[in-house]
Parts: sequence; C-alpha cells; structure tokens
Amino acid sequence: MQTIKFFAILVAAASEMAAESVPTRRLIVNIPARKIALVEDGRVLKIYSVAVGKQSTPSPSGTFHIASHVVNPTYAHDGKVVRPGPGNPVGTRWMSIGYKGYGVHGTNHPESIGHAASHGCIRLRNHDVEELFELVRVGDEVDLIGAPTPEEAALFEESHTNKLQATALTADVRSVGGMQ
Repeated sequence: MQTIKFFAILVAAASEMAAESVPTRRLIVNIPARKIALVEDGRVLKIYSVAVGKQSTPSPSGTFHIASHVVNPTYAHDGKVVRPGPGNPVGTRWMSIGYKGYGVHGTNHPESIGHAASHGCIRLRNHDVEELFELVRVGDEVDLIGAPTPEEAALFEESHTNKLQATALTADVRSVGGMQ
C-alpha cells in the first residue's frame, strides 16, 4: 500500500513539474490595428497582419480560448458548404475560439488582409496561419481587443515590430555562427 501511495505522489509531482515547464501562450488581436500578436510567457514572439470583421459583421471583443484545431477545414455557412481546397474561404487552417462560430483562419482572398472584411473572424494569409497553427495549442487564450489601452496598442507599434525583427535576425545570425 505504501508503494502505491509513493508512486501516486511521484506521478502527481511529475505532472505538476511538466505543467510548469509548458510555456504560457496567448494570442492578442488589436482589432483597430488589424494585427495579431503571439505572446509567450509575456514576450511578443510574432506579429501578423489580419483581416477583421466588417462594420456589418464586427469581430467580437473579449477573452476566448482556442477550442479546436482543424487542418484543411470544410467551410459551411448559410447552407453553403465548401470542401478543402483553393476556393475555401477559411483557407488551410481553422482555429475555433469557441464562441458562436468565430475563429482564426486562413483565406482564399489574401488581398483582404489589413482590412475590415470578414464576417467577424480573424483572417490571416494561409502561410501565416499555417505557421501560427503550429505555435498555438487548444486551450491557449485569445484576446480580441476592440478598444486597446495605450499599453496594449504599444505591442503593435512599428518600432516594437522592428525591434522584434532585429532581435530575431540577430538570433538567426548568431545561431549560424555569424555575429558573436
């Protein structure tokens, strides 16, 4: 009996340690700026341009979570069904936010990125959503912000983006032995 108790305690401790080592990821969407930031453990890792909901079908504001991940989704809306492929309005990836059919997804209209053009979802270029899809997990938080505070808006400013790109470039050069 003591061995079973000890084993149960050991398993519980290992589970807690594993949970603590998993990075905390969050997506933050600045709706007016039409940008989405991937934040890990409080650091902005990547910023992408997006399309957001148009005036007649605005993107919701609030805190949500990635509820599902789908590769090559089938699109269905108002009785219309579009199978996976180049004509699919949600592109090559779908990440539901678990709220009234809204999600983060790709598009078959990349020219819409940077505009208020969707039915309320957050659209990315297919190559961007494919990258992001691999970086987030079901359960990760998604904040859709319609009226960002100055601090929230600062995450998406050009100087912050340039600093991120310079940091990433420096890290890439150092990893191949260029700069020390």
